Amino acid sequence: MLKGVTSWALEPGNVVETTDPRILRSRRMLMEALVKLLVQKEFDDISVQEIADEAGLNRATFYLHYPDKNALLQAMTAARFRELIARRGLSFSNCDGALRAIVLGVCDYLAESTGCPSQLAKLPLERSIIPVVESMFLEGASHHEMPPGADPELIATTAAWAVFGAARRWYQTPDRIPAEEMAARIEAMVKPVFLSARME
Repeated sequence: MLKGVTSWALEPGNVVETTDPRILRSRRMLMEALVKLLVQKEFDDISVQEIADEAGLNRATFYLHYPDKNALLQAMTAARFRELIARRGLSFSNCDGALRAIVLGVCDYLAESTGCPSQLAKLPLERSIIPVVESMFLEGASHHEMPPGADPELIATTAAWAVFGAARRWYQTPDRIPAEEMAARIEAMVKPVFLSARME
């Protein structure tokens, strides 16, 4: 279930990859500990100390990897999210492809997280997926020149909430259309958010 999640962690506004086996092992242990604890209690009721204890690591080791438990949750979400995108063979080769891949990733994430009776269904979805989507949009924005006065963070937040909200409505709709069709609709609605920033 946590295959591959250990290779990603969030840095301020970024998702970075590491290959150091010791770092990977510690992150895997912390993520597995969080998953186990989510079976027993709500995310808000879990402390950093409990996560460290469950992982068999000390609190200082936790803080070497993550500033707080929300960062751990986001790193775990980012890894799962990227796995879902990779599983579909989606590419970030251009802006349109990236937006479509992110939207499909959110649809898949919702379908797998809320549709399965596992401990991952207990994850607070807004707090876990939206920061990941925001960071991906910010990463994309960093490759484009923004006009004076444009606020990349506001644009990323607006787009992330729009994608999540539309995907959640899709998931909650009985007899929903295929994810690919919904992704095309969401992409058409969200793309103007990015285009309007370039026209300011």
